[in-house]
Amino acid sequence: MPRPTKQQIDDEILDAAATLFARHGFKETSVQRIADAVGYSKTGLLHRFPTKEALQEAVVERCVRQIREVAALAANLPPGAERDRSVITGVARLAVGQPGAVALLLSCLLAEGESEVGAALRVIGDEVAAAFGDEPFSGTTFGAGPVADPRRAIRVVGALGALAVAGVALRDCFTPDSVNTLVDVAYDALGHPPTH
Repeated sequence: MPRPTKQQIDDEILDAAATLFARHGFKETSVQRIADAVGYSKTGLLHRFPTKEALQEAVVERCVRQIREVAALAANLPPGAERDRSVITGVARLAVGQPGAVALLLSCLLAEGESEVGAALRVIGDEVAAAFGDEPFSGTTFGAGPVADPRRAIRVVGALGALAVAGVALRDCFTPDSVNTLVDVAYDALGHPPTH
Protein backbone atom coordinates (compact mmCIF):
# COMPACT_ATOMS: atom_id res chain seq x y z
CA MET A 1 0.00 0.00 0.00
CA PRO A 2 1.54 3.35 -1.01
CA ARG A 3 2.29 5.88 1.67
CA PRO A 4 -0.09 8.83 1.81
CA THR A 5 1.14 12.03 0.23
CA LYS A 6 1.69 15.21 2.22
CA GLN A 7 -1.52 16.62 0.71
CA GLN A 8 -3.52 13.52 1.70
CA ILE A 9 -2.23 13.77 5.27
CA ASP A 10 -3.01 17.50 5.42
CA ASP A 11 -6.51 16.86 4.01
CA GLU A 12 -7.14 14.20 6.65
CA ILE A 13 -6.03 16.55 9.42
CA LEU A 14 -8.06 19.48 8.08
CA ASP A 15 -11.21 17.40 7.68
CA ALA A 16 -10.91 15.97 11.19
CA ALA A 17 -10.26 19.47 12.55
CA ALA A 18 -13.29 20.84 10.66
CA THR A 19 -15.50 18.11 12.13
CA LEU A 20 -14.26 18.81 15.66
CA PHE A 21 -14.50 22.59 15.23
CA ALA A 22 -18.08 22.21 13.98
CA ARG A 23 -18.99 19.91 16.87
CA HIS A 24 -17.15 21.56 19.76
CA GLY A 25 -16.20 25.04 18.55
CA PHE A 26 -12.72 26.43 17.99
CA LYS A 27 -12.13 27.31 21.61
CA GLU A 28 -13.05 23.90 23.00
CA THR A 29 -11.14 21.86 20.42
CA SER A 30 -7.59 21.21 21.48
CA VAL A 31 -4.68 20.33 19.22
CA GLN A 32 -4.38 17.08 21.17
CA ARG A 33 -8.01 16.19 20.40
CA ILE A 34 -7.37 16.74 16.69
CA ALA A 35 -4.14 14.72 16.81
CA ASP A 36 -5.98 11.88 18.56
CA ALA A 37 -8.74 11.94 15.92
CA VAL A 38 -6.25 11.38 13.10
CA GLY A 39 -3.90 9.08 14.98
CA TYR A 40 -0.91 11.42 15.02
CA SER A 41 1.11 12.75 17.89
CA LYS A 42 0.52 16.34 18.95
CA THR A 43 4.14 17.06 17.99
CA GLY A 44 3.63 15.55 14.54
CA LEU A 45 0.50 17.62 13.98
CA LEU A 46 2.24 20.80 15.15
CA HIS A 47 5.06 20.04 12.71
CA ARG A 48 2.51 20.41 9.89
CA PHE A 49 0.50 23.26 11.46
CA PRO A 50 2.73 25.12 13.95
CA THR A 51 -0.11 26.60 16.04
CA LYS A 52 -3.77 25.98 16.71
CA GLU A 53 -4.48 29.33 15.05
CA ALA A 54 -2.59 28.24 11.90
CA LEU A 55 -4.70 25.09 11.83
CA GLN A 56 -7.90 27.11 12.27
CA GLU A 57 -6.88 29.45 9.48
CA ALA A 58 -6.08 26.54 7.16
CA VAL A 59 -9.47 24.93 7.90
CA VAL A 60 -11.38 28.17 7.20
CA GLU A 61 -9.36 28.95 4.03
CA ARG A 62 -9.95 25.43 2.72
CA CYS A 63 -13.68 25.64 3.44
CA VAL A 64 -13.98 29.02 1.68
CA ARG A 65 -12.06 27.66 -1.32
CA GLN A 66 -14.29 24.57 -1.49
CA ILE A 67 -17.56 26.49 -1.37
CA ARG A 68 -16.23 28.95 -3.98
CA GLU A 69 -15.45 26.00 -6.25
CA VAL A 70 -19.00 24.71 -5.78
CA ALA A 71 -20.39 28.22 -6.39
CA ALA A 72 -18.34 28.64 -9.58
CA LEU A 73 -20.11 25.65 -11.12
CA ALA A 74 -23.49 27.31 -10.47
CA ALA A 75 -22.49 30.93 -11.11
CA ASN A 76 -24.06 31.17 -14.56
CA LEU A 77 -27.42 29.80 -13.38
CA PRO A 78 -30.12 32.14 -12.11
CA PRO A 79 -31.34 31.61 -8.53
CA GLY A 80 -33.86 28.80 -8.47
CA ALA A 81 -34.23 25.06 -8.72
CA GLU A 82 -31.44 24.37 -11.23
CA ARG A 83 -28.89 26.46 -9.33
CA ASP A 84 -29.97 24.88 -6.03
CA ARG A 85 -29.47 21.40 -7.49
CA SER A 86 -26.00 22.35 -8.77
CA VAL A 87 -24.92 23.72 -5.39
CA ILE A 88 -26.43 20.81 -3.47
CA THR A 89 -24.68 18.34 -5.79
CA GLY A 90 -21.34 20.02 -5.14
CA VAL A 91 -21.91 20.08 -1.38
CA ALA A 92 -23.09 16.42 -1.44
CA ARG A 93 -19.81 15.45 -3.12
CA LEU A 94 -18.00 17.26 -0.33
CA ALA A 95 -20.13 15.43 2.26
CA VAL A 96 -19.10 12.07 0.84
CA GLY A 97 -15.40 12.90 0.59
CA GLN A 98 -14.94 15.44 3.39
CA PRO A 99 -17.85 15.41 5.82
CA GLY A 100 -16.05 17.75 8.21
CA ALA A 101 -16.15 20.51 5.62
CA VAL A 102 -19.93 20.26 5.32
CA ALA A 103 -20.38 20.13 9.09
CA LEU A 104 -18.33 23.32 9.31
CA LEU A 105 -20.43 24.93 6.54
CA LEU A 106 -23.54 24.27 8.59
CA SER A 107 -22.02 25.56 11.81
CA CYS A 108 -20.98 28.74 10.00
CA LEU A 109 -24.58 29.64 9.36
CA LEU A 110 -25.24 29.44 13.08
CA ALA A 111 -22.05 31.09 14.38
CA GLU A 112 -21.99 34.04 16.72
CA GLY A 113 -20.33 36.82 14.76
CA GLU A 114 -18.91 38.78 17.68
CA SER A 115 -15.60 36.94 18.03
CA GLU A 116 -12.67 36.87 15.62
CA VAL A 117 -13.46 33.22 14.87
CA GLY A 118 -17.15 34.06 14.43
CA ALA A 119 -16.20 36.70 11.87
CA ALA A 120 -14.08 34.16 9.98
CA LEU A 121 -16.94 31.68 10.03
CA ARG A 122 -19.31 34.37 8.81
CA VAL A 123 -17.21 34.66 5.65
CA ILE A 124 -17.95 30.99 4.96
CA GLY A 125 -21.65 31.52 5.64
CA ASP A 126 -21.73 34.44 3.21
CA GLU A 127 -20.05 32.25 0.56
CA VAL A 128 -22.72 29.58 1.10
CA ALA A 129 -25.53 32.12 0.64
CA ALA A 130 -23.83 33.51 -2.48
CA ALA A 131 -23.47 30.02 -3.94
CA PHE A 132 -27.24 29.62 -3.71
CA GLY A 133 -27.76 33.13 -5.13
CA ASP A 134 -29.23 34.34 -1.83
CA GLU A 135 -28.58 37.41 0.28
CA PRO A 136 -25.95 36.79 2.97
CA PHE A 137 -27.34 35.14 6.08
CA SER A 138 -24.59 36.60 8.29
CA GLY A 139 -25.01 39.83 10.15
CA THR A 140 -28.61 38.76 10.32
CA THR A 141 -28.02 35.27 11.67
CA PHE A 142 -30.92 33.51 13.27
CA GLY A 143 -29.93 34.57 16.76
CA ALA A 144 -28.87 38.13 15.88
CA GLY A 145 -31.81 39.51 13.92
CA PRO A 146 -34.14 38.93 11.01
CA VAL A 147 -33.09 37.37 7.74
CA ALA A 148 -34.40 38.63 4.39
CA ASP A 149 -36.32 35.42 3.69
CA PRO A 150 -36.58 33.28 6.86
CA ARG A 151 -38.36 30.42 5.07
CA ARG A 152 -35.57 30.18 2.47
CA ALA A 153 -32.88 30.44 5.14
CA ILE A 154 -34.51 27.60 7.09
CA ARG A 155 -34.69 25.45 3.97
CA VAL A 156 -31.03 26.08 3.06
CA VAL A 157 -29.90 25.29 6.61
CA GLY A 158 -32.13 22.19 6.61
CA ALA A 159 -30.62 20.99 3.34
CA LEU A 160 -27.07 21.58 4.56
CA GLY A 161 -27.98 19.98 7.90
CA ALA A 162 -29.16 16.83 6.12
CA LEU A 163 -25.90 16.67 4.18
CA ALA A 164 -23.75 17.37 7.23
CA VAL A 165 -25.45 14.82 9.47
CA ALA A 166 -25.48 12.12 6.79
CA GLY A 167 -21.87 12.89 5.88
CA VAL A 168 -20.60 12.52 9.43
CA ALA A 169 -22.93 9.79 10.70
CA LEU A 170 -22.91 7.56 7.63
CA ARG A 171 -19.37 8.12 6.38
CA ASP A 172 -18.56 4.41 6.27
CA CYS A 173 -21.83 3.47 4.48
CA PHE A 174 -21.42 5.54 1.32
CA THR A 175 -21.52 3.87 -2.08
CA PRO A 176 -21.11 5.46 -5.53
CA ASP A 177 -24.88 6.16 -5.57
CA SER A 178 -24.75 7.96 -2.21
CA VAL A 179 -24.22 11.36 -3.81
CA ASN A 180 -27.45 11.03 -5.79
CA THR A 181 -29.39 10.01 -2.68
CA LEU A 182 -27.90 12.89 -0.67
CA VAL A 183 -28.77 15.33 -3.46
CA ASP A 184 -32.36 14.07 -3.57
CA VAL A 185 -32.80 14.45 0.20
CA ALA A 186 -31.26 17.93 0.34
CA TYR A 187 -33.06 19.11 -2.80
CA ASP A 188 -36.35 18.01 -1.26
CA ALA A 189 -35.50 20.02 1.89
CA LEU A 190 -35.19 23.11 -0.32
CA GLY A 191 -38.85 22.65 -1.28
CA HIS A 192 -38.42 21.77 -4.93
CA PRO A 193 -40.53 19.03 -6.53
CA PRO A 194 -38.66 15.78 -7.30
CA THR A 195 -36.95 15.72 -10.69
CA HIS A 196 -37.64 12.08 -11.50
